[in-house]
Amino acid sequence: MNVASAATGHTLPVAGGRATAGEVWRLSRGHRLRLAAVGLAGILSTAVDLIPPVAIGYLVDRVQTGTGDLGTVLTVTGVMALSAVLGAAGTAVTIAHATRIYHTVLAALRERLVSRAMLLPRHLVERAGTGDLISRSSDDVTAVADAAPAVIPALTVTACTIVVSLAGLAALEWPYAAAFAVVLPVYALAMRWYLRIGPRVYRAERAAMSARAQQILESQRGHATVLGFGLAEHRHRAVLTDSWGVAVQSIRARTVQSMLNARLNLGECLSLAAVLVVGFVLVDHGLSTVGGATTAMLLVLRLLGPVNQLLFVVDTLQSALASLSRMIGVVTIPTAEEADASMAQAGRAAPADQAAPAGASDPAGAAETAPAVRLRGVAFRYADGPSVLDGIDLDIPAGRHIAIVGPSGAGKTTLASVIAGVHRPDGGTVTRPRRTAVISQEVHVFAGTLRENLTLAAPDATDGDIRAALETTGAADLLELSADALDTVVGTRGHPLTEAEAQQLALARLLLADPELAILDEATAEAGSAHAERLDRASEAVLAGRSGIVIAHRLSQAATCDRIVVMDAGRVIETGTHDELLTADGTYARLWAVWQAGQQISASR
Repeated sequence: MNVASAATGHTLPVAGGRATAGEVWRLSRGHRLRLAAVGLAGILSTAVDLIPPVAIGYLVDRVQTGTGDLGTVLTVTGVMALSAVLGAAGTAVTIAHATRIYHTVLAALRERLVSRAMLLPRHLVERAGTGDLISRSSDDVTAVADAAPAVIPALTVTACTIVVSLAGLAALEWPYAAAFAVVLPVYALAMRWYLRIGPRVYRAERAAMSARAQQILESQRGHATVLGFGLAEHRHRAVLTDSWGVAVQSIRARTVQSMLNARLNLGECLSLAAVLVVGFVLVDHGLSTVGGATTAMLLVLRLLGPVNQLLFVVDTLQSALASLSRMIGVVTIPTAEEADASMAQAGRAAPADQAAPAGASDPAGAAETAPAVRLRGVAFRYADGPSVLDGIDLDIPAGRHIAIVGPSGAGKTTLASVIAGVHRPDGGTVTRPRRTAVISQEVHVFAGTLRENLTLAAPDATDGDIRAALETTGAADLLELSADALDTVVGTRGHPLTEAEAQQLALARLLLADPELAILDEATAEAGSAHAERLDRASEAVLAGRSGIVIAHRLSQAATCDRIVVMDAGRVIETGTHDELLTADGTYARLWAVWQAGQQISASR
């Protein structure tokens, strides 16, 4: 992966120039013949645009020599009008088709960005911050899309105009082209300066926008905590600081734009002066006519506009390229599977995290007795922090349900994430079924209909399948929210669901997905005791007939599992059935006693 910077510490990767060009070239596949046709149309339309300057020069010579009349003027005017119409039509067709190709390729890139974002390792997103990812999928996409109206005409028409106009100058009298060429180093130096400064300034501006987005997002997500602990002023200052950072970087970017414009104005002045001096000398020595000098000046004037436009939109182009490189930086992050394939091709060791059907590596006939999940010596830590999991050995028989319990901070959720493949272990091996699904305590209701929320997990599910899943999880009442039944809109734009209803919806979604392994990470913890029994029954129904892992918030839920694993400080300290662990009178027995006492106190209130 060719990137300018890797996802180290705080940001996702930014693609380098070669990776960006390569990805754009790949996305343009299927459009390249049309691009060639657009380029040819641009050359033809700009060639037609050479007619007016030549016609005016011809008319000047006829008037100067006294050989022109009204008929000559009318003929020249008609030719100029026709060329203007043809040139405008050609330019319009060129821009329209170029813009269509541009937006088609951008749409494909946007789809790849969103698809890849959904597959990114969770730890990578958490370390970089979701604000960075959101900024790339919103601010950067907008910056690239907004560049089209300015950049597309400049790149498709202006480049052709420069080439054709220079050819016309050379054909008229080569000293005119030479005079203009002498001034080209001024433009070259301006671009060299800009390309050295501009990209760095725009990348800094985009990074500042990402930091601001992260601050705003964290403040919104933690709104209750901010209010509860009186942190509003602190968060306000943090947002103000990052907003001021965006303002500073934006001012720097606009300063660079102004300095570039000053250099372009200098080049324009010198170009006109050079061609005017050459024209005077040639006419004075009888080497060119006044009409020829007039044609040359008109061609240069016609040329300067596109040159300045092209160089000035480089500013917009650089801003768009900075955003494009950030988008492609996400697209080119390898998924776990791609990384594993790359390692295999390089002949390196097999990955520690393996998603494979249980028993796939066992002798024939042993698949039925092989565990659905097998962990050997699993270790994990977040970034450079302390060890969270250390030396975990665990077997989960196929079709069995285990509960993982322990005090807060024991590593239960991290272990579930490692088993699910969300995090990759730093050491040891993990084998699990390929079809694994996870429900956490932070369930999400998508803005849309009930049907759309449920078919996300099973696009081919029929209405009958959906109704059966809702009934199995005790959520059939959701069909009565409105007369629309499965077409009832829920979420932020429709009927708000309670925490218990949202969790039932998530359990129904998992049932439709029909995974081999289901992991419930305190999936029923947020609904409150009033719905606990109902959600426990729904969880049991979802786990029936498949391997299951339950990160238990309520020990009553753990007691119904086939086996219980007790964790503390990242290690497994006890395993056994509910009765075995109570008899052992260890950590689980103490947790059970405390939980039972809490239940009795709650019941007495």
